[in-house]
Amino acid sequence: MQVTKVLDYLKKHGQLLDFDIAAATNISIEEVRASLAELSARGDISQCTVTTHVKGKTIEGFQCRLSGYIPRPAPGRKPGIK
Repeated sequence: MQVTKVLDYLKKHGQLLDFDIAAATNISIEEVRASLAELSARGDISQCTVTTHVKGKTIEGFQCRLSGYIPRPAPGRKPGIK
């Protein structure tokens, strides 16, 4: 059940860190990481390891996004070849 909740949250909000997903969905970080590992093994998401430093403290996590996601082009006129 947590896997679908995490996947739906990623579909709605795009690329996120694992601890941001855990905070927003009220799921423990261990369950989120297990869900992300399962989704990555299935090929539904792409994830990479990220190390950040906040106030001298090192925090390691995963940054995730949907696999094969390409954002829509921005609206408006596009420059043409002249």
